[in-house]
Amino acid sequence: MKYLIAGLGNIGPEYELTRHNIGFLVLDRLAQAESASFTFNKQAYTTEIKHKGRTLHLIKPTTYMNLSGKAVAYWMQQLKVPRENILVITDDIALPFGKLRMKPKGSSAGHNGLKNIEATLGGQDYARLRFGIGDNYSKGHQVEYVLNNFSREEMALLPERMDKSIDMILSFAAIGIERTMNFFNE
Repeated sequence: MKYLIAGLGNIGPEYELTRHNIGFLVLDRLAQAESASFTFNKQAYTTEIKHKGRTLHLIKPTTYMNLSGKAVAYWMQQLKVPRENILVITDDIALPFGKLRMKPKGSSAGHNGLKNIEATLGGQDYARLRFGIGDNYSKGHQVEYVLNNFSREEMALLPERMDKSIDMILSFAAIGIERTMNFFNE
């Protein structure tokens, strides 16, 4: 069984540790834990890992956040991964920092990366793992907030939260979304 795990973010060192790049950071940590390394391919950095007889294709789109759907659609078709085996990891300002929630489908909630995936795939029926980044910004400063680096306090908590995200990703592939949501959603 093949799975496509897409971590959303923006390429470039200026974005590396920003809140908007949590999808990249989680996949980097997963790849490191599995001794896998990303290589540049068409529209994404890619690698693959094996877990319980399944192949997880990890991608970090190089199309920038607002065009994430282009890379997701390309790799979905290239690898012939069914929609029910796609999982997108993304930041979410509607959730408190570090709160994790997996959903089988849903709206983009104003997230430009999810909006683009929805438009490109023609619907909202793909799984997503939402990683809470909080909403500690003043009115009109949302873009600045998501494109800023994590605070020192957040950085201290990130490893544990990313490890839980990895557990959720592996569970999604091993036992499916419903059981994973029942077991992990906070």
